[in-house]
Amino acid sequence: MKSILIIGGNSGISEKLAQQLQLSGDQVLTASREPSAFTHQTYDVSSGDKLVIPDQLDALVYCPGSITLKPFNGLSREEMLAEFELNALGAATTIQQALPALRKSAAASVVLFSTVAVQTGLPYHASIAMAKGAIEGLTRSLAAELAPKIRVNAIAPSLTVTPLAENLVNTDAKCQASADRHPLKRIGDPEEIASLAAWLVSDASRFVTGQIIHADGGLGSVRTL
Repeated sequence: MKSILIIGGNSGISEKLAQQLQLSGDQVLTASREPSAFTHQTYDVSSGDKLVIPDQLDALVYCPGSITLKPFNGLSREEMLAEFELNALGAATTIQQALPALRKSAAASVVLFSTVAVQTGLPYHASIAMAKGAIEGLTRSLAAELAPKIRVNAIAPSLTVTPLAENLVNTDAKCQASADRHPLKRIGDPEEIASLAAWLVSDASRFVTGQIIHADGGLGSVRTL
């Protein structure tokens, strides 16, 4: 049984992940602004909150995210800073807090979240691509620095049906238009992204570190003829 802290856990991918890990027998702890159905503590990464962390932690999964889709000229400094703080700086400071407990594990894992918009240029994604691009750099740097006892990987999904993406998937027409942009002709399901995260915290992925794993329906790397 692993002790796993999920930053999030109350909706979308993070909630599905918490459910999967709990069903597999792991001890699941969640931390977020809103309550969850699991052992929970209130945590707002933008407010400098301090986490209550067990003495030993086997995995940390940082799930907070945002989707600010605006023309570049319309982005304010405050919007860009807020997106960076939530996605990148929040991940970094959370890992700093968890590091002493992670180091006490025989083989710990950290999982972060990027986006397909880092690898593939998409209009109106400048702010989130900057923030998640920092996540990818952090992933590789920490994977090198914390090896061999702590693995660090990131998942880069494309559009997934979650509350965060509600405005992008709230009609059949929007869902179909988004699906048609993907070689697999569909959009992501939170269960499958959560399953990938569950694999990354498990011993089955113990030879995997420093990777940005694209779960994007082929959008980032495939063009069909």
